[in-house]
Amino acid sequence: MYFSHPNCEVVEVDFLDKNPLGKVTAKIDAAYFLIHSMSSSSIEFEKLEQQIAFNFKNALEGRAVEHVVYLGGISCKADSSRHLKSRQKVYEILKDGDYNFTALGAGIIVGSGSSSFEIMRDLVEKLPIMTAPRWLLTKSSYISIRNVIQFLERILFFDEAYGKKYDIAGPRTLNYRQMLLAFARVRNLKRLIIPIPLLSPKLSSYWLYFVTSTSYNLAKSLVASMKVELIATPNNLHEQLGIELTTFEHAVKAAFEQIDQNEIISSWKDSKVSGRLVLPINSYINVPTHGCFFDKRIRRINNIENTMDKIWAIGGKTGWYYGTWLWEIRGFLDKVFGGVGLRRGRTDLIDINTGDALDFWRVILADKEEGRLLLYAEMKLPGEAWLEFKVLQGRLIQTATFRPQGVGGRLYWYLVLPFHSLIFNGMATKLAA
Repeated sequence: MYFSHPNCEVVEVDFLDKNPLGKVTAKIDAAYFLIHSMSSSSIEFEKLEQQIAFNFKNALEGRAVEHVVYLGGISCKADSSRHLKSRQKVYEILKDGDYNFTALGAGIIVGSGSSSFEIMRDLVEKLPIMTAPRWLLTKSSYISIRNVIQFLERILFFDEAYGKKYDIAGPRTLNYRQMLLAFARVRNLKRLIIPIPLLSPKLSSYWLYFVTSTSYNLAKSLVASMKVELIATPNNLHEQLGIELTTFEHAVKAAFEQIDQNEIISSWKDSKVSGRLVLPINSYINVPTHGCFFDKRIRRINNIENTMDKIWAIGGKTGWYYGTWLWEIRGFLDKVFGGVGLRRGRTDLIDINTGDALDFWRVILADKEEGRLLLYAEMKLPGEAWLEFKVLQGRLIQTATFRPQGVGGRLYWYLVLPFHSLIFNGMATKLAA
């Protein structure tokens, strides 16, 4: 679980169910609607979003809810993308509920963990010279994540906002090129950006997918949205709520302060839609034993605490302790064939939680007291794969399990067996040393 507090209870529900709040018996005074499917691969994501909105609204009927706040996008135009139009439809559904309703339309959110921020970070830090699509000249409003949280917090039960819709944005409107250059200045980097008109939306999506950490589905959605100017309608809500709007540069600086202090709790990359899981995470916790191939390594540990720390820091910037360049080649090939690659890294440098994305793995179980870390592969594979680390009775037990799919899966296992033998043997030795 990512969050715990003595005054907070976390309940997991599915708003695709017709009665999603059946487990919740406590009185509900207010609710925030923060759900969207920008990364969804479904071709009918609009229907899914509308169904979720209907279920949310119906679940609150008869509960005497005083206030509902919806965080969506800036009001869209007739030529907007499917995702922007879908958010408008969600707004139309939610506003007719049996409660006081307020809608906030946010521009590009600037803060670590936000998809837009992470994409800008990748572009600026990876490319000294960018030959970028012409949508870089499209103007858009932005807002810092801190301002977003302030608006969400202070708008609640603010009766003057009942029945109203507000756009929330920073003090200026910039185009994407200006944002990237401002980002570079904050990072003390010199960057040259040359917009070119030749890239189609599809090519632009592939360009974003290969250069940045985003998934292809998210890249496609963002490109479709970036072609449309999204400029906030002016209002004085920030003055009414006593909020000082943050400039783009200060928003980037504040984001990196959180990054440097390792305070990022979660990211869009941890969402299940960033990988290939189709079932709840606990469905993958029982590692199969029949019809599988195994690579098992056992090492005596010199220092248990040291080994546990290394296991909990594995992947991301730390790497995989042995043959990391081979992992990087595998990640590149995975991305070429439409997989997640190593682009997601890890959210926290030293801690791991169940549900986290970890390079091209998903954390299925992370129990440091039990001394067990279980990962499930989200790369493109002709089968399913698990990687497990156990510390038991002074020994490290490292097990890779592969359940092949058909003849192709078995051929794959034998094809990569020499590389697995090299990598897994070296990794176990380094972890136990």
